[in-house]
Amino acid sequence: MVPLTNGKVPKSTTMHSKVVIIGSGPAGHTAAVYLARANLSPVLFEGFMANGFAAGGQLTTTTDVENYPGFPSGILGPELMDKFREQSIRFGTQIITETVSKIDLSARPFRYWRESQEHEEPETTDTIIIATGASAKRLGLKGEVTYWQSGISACAVCDGAVPIFRNQPLAVIGGGDSAAEEATYLTKYGSHVYVLVRRSELRASKIMAKRLMNNPKIVYYPWNTVATECQGDGDLLNNLRIQNVTTGEERDLPVRGLFYAIGHEPATALVRSQLQTDPDGYIITVPGTTQTSVKGVFAAGDVQDKRYRQAITSAGSGCMAALEAERLIAEEEEGVEED
Repeated sequence: MVPLTNGKVPKSTTMHSKVVIIGSGPAGHTAAVYLARANLSPVLFEGFMANGFAAGGQLTTTTDVENYPGFPSGILGPELMDKFREQSIRFGTQIITETVSKIDLSARPFRYWRESQEHEEPETTDTIIIATGASAKRLGLKGEVTYWQSGISACAVCDGAVPIFRNQPLAVIGGGDSAAEEATYLTKYGSHVYVLVRRSELRASKIMAKRLMNNPKIVYYPWNTVATECQGDGDLLNNLRIQNVTTGEERDLPVRGLFYAIGHEPATALVRSQLQTDPDGYIITVPGTTQTSVKGVFAAGDVQDKRYRQAITSAGSGCMAALEAERLIAEEEEGVEED
């Protein structure tokens, strides 16, 4: 992958920046802190309900975060993101609560437009960090909204150790490798784990399927089983209605936790036609870096990470993106890079 851009465009008379960050999760704010401390005056667009999330990203929809270092007693997801934001502002980041709706990466400086301003003069930036994240796919089950993060989760590693799940029956929906990994992980905490598979077989690799089959805490329901409704006491989930799609038979499945393992959707619609992405839409970066297929554009966090998807790994890649953007800006200002 050879990062290239073609040609140059004039700097905006409205606003030109050395670096713009799109996204307000751990990756975006970590990048902002590093860049602000380097006196690069970063501009961070946190969006207005961009991709269906409030500013701060997916962590704003979580309750207790117990695996982020520095908080031995845990911290609420929204509170953690408030602290990220406060630290960004403290060092001079300009945070704009608007959504970038259009971007042109064909030439530098890069041009971009805010939502509802697509027909006005664009703003420009020398470098861009894409940190727009990814969101877990949901099923839209009855009761899902009520019990999301109150028994329903899309991340076993994030939430599996939460007290409400310990020594309780849990369920995982999905039949691929991710579902197998999630179910196996949850056996550390749950009394047993049900695996609900819509099809007549697992899509998981043979080794992962074998691992599931050999785990005494994994319980399979008959194949071709789906969940149809999430039920509880109004505060916490305590039951699933499940259905056999072949026979139509329905029954109750008492569980205290439901984990979705049906994939994530990276928020890359803004740049998917201009950056190299994988078949699932995740931005591809040069191995060991956050550099994308376009020079001067960096990707950090879940938007380029389909494996770990953790707040701490997102923050780490945000740091990488900031350091790489800072280095590129310095080299170009010193004339090290060729025109």
